Amino acid sequence: MQKTRDKQQSPNVHIAVENFGPIEKAEIDLRPLTVFVGESNTGKTYLAALIYALQRNFESISRVPWSPYRIFQLSQLHDSRLPGPATQALPEEAQEIFEKLTAAPSFKFSDLPQSVHDGLQADLENLENLKDELRRCFDLESTSELIKFTENQNNPMKVSLKVSEENQTLWSVDISDSGSGIAASGFINEDVSLHSEDKNALREALNLRNWTELVQAFMWIGPTKSYYLPAARSGILQSHNMIASSLVDRATRVGLEHFSEIPPFSGMIADFLKQIINYDERRVSSDEMNGIAKVLEDEVLRGEIVVNRPAGGYPEFRYRPQKSEQALRMSHSSAMVSELATLVLFLRGVVQPGDTLIIEEPEAHLHPAAQTKVALALARLVRVGVRVIITTHSDWLLEQIGNLVREGEVMKLGKNKTEPTTWLTKEEVGAWWFHTDKPVQEIPFDSIEGIEPKDYYDVAEELHNDAVEFQQHLLNEEELSDE
Repeated sequence: MQKTRDKQQSPNVHIAVENFGPIEKAEIDLRPLTVFVGESNTGKTYLAALIYALQRNFESISRVPWSPYRIFQLSQLHDSRLPGPATQALPEEAQEIFEKLTAAPSFKFSDLPQSVHDGLQADLENLENLKDELRRCFDLESTSELIKFTENQNNPMKVSLKVSEENQTLWSVDISDSGSGIAASGFINEDVSLHSEDKNALREALNLRNWTELVQAFMWIGPTKSYYLPAARSGILQSHNMIASSLVDRATRVGLEHFSEIPPFSGMIADFLKQIINYDERRVSSDEMNGIAKVLEDEVLRGEIVVNRPAGGYPEFRYRPQKSEQALRMSHSSAMVSELATLVLFLRGVVQPGDTLIIEEPEAHLHPAAQTKVALALARLVRVGVRVIITTHSDWLLEQIGNLVREGEVMKLGKNKTEPTTWLTKEEVGAWWFHTDKPVQEIPFDSIEGIEPKDYYDVAEELHNDAVEFQQHLLNEEELSDE
């Protein structure tokens, strides 16, 4: 199991694709920090979007693929709200389950009610929901369009998702599309044993009728959330009021006719825009998440992000520099501010420990020193239990992540002079190299080289050789001039 903070654990998640968008072949294991690096137009964003779509489709990627509806099914095991733990009043099926939960040393997936068992199996193979989510996230008419970018257009697109722990598959789903439609098959391990916290939630669910209380009882095993910060986040933040107003105008019949040729948003852009439009600064975030946001404001932005919500209007985001009483509109702030403002806002009022945060190019428009501080923030998120996935082109970001891993490895040896506040281990970081017309490759951590892809060194070497050649020409010219 991957471990970050106490009580915060995630199963191992393996994703494999073939002929998916521009990706010929890829196999990745999601880590607490997963990094996609490489040439442009090689599929980094495609794979990040696929992960987002899968997590949304399956509500979360957890030990058991629960969904709110399957949790609700458990409440149908009895006919009325029970006053307390009077388990003797439960019907026979519920009584049997309750006794197994209480007395048996382990409670397996096969011990669940047959209706819930069958429903979870069916959820894995629900093609309509899966097709809709893929089409929504990639803004496609058909999922078959995802295979048109590769040279192997005659070969099927394949997507495989496997969730496991301790060398045991918990559940999996395989998806394929040969161009004529999507097909899926799912598997759930009958012998999977529920953890103690899962069992406690099940006990409570058997005695609950109220929907809200039922979901609260399943907080341990219920769905976590996934959030996506797209590359276009800066422009969306600066113009979200205008975008929202235009969408309202477009929602009328006349508006739909007038704007019929305008393409729709992808699912990630639409979800991000909804988070911004509906942003509520009063939402209580954890102290840890607020602390990470505050460090970004103090050390990188050198100011604070201010949220105002006019009566009946959309929220307005401004930047107040340190030692200044005036708050600037985002359009009057630097590109760095509007890029990082969305991350600060999401940490302050959206993302919680246990969630997944996907960020496209977190280094965009940042000075190298600021990029290294963003890498520190990503490591802090890992430490509090947020699963982070990024796409990047930044050598500085990778260098800092490499240093954080080195620090974590030194910490394992007990050689640190002081207790580090930010660190990673090589088991917590997975980096994958995307390049044209080749399978995606993992970049193993090296204590000397870090996690940089080989083509970065090739570019650096070519630049160095060119510089030496030009310098030699200039030196020769100076010598001739002196003669």
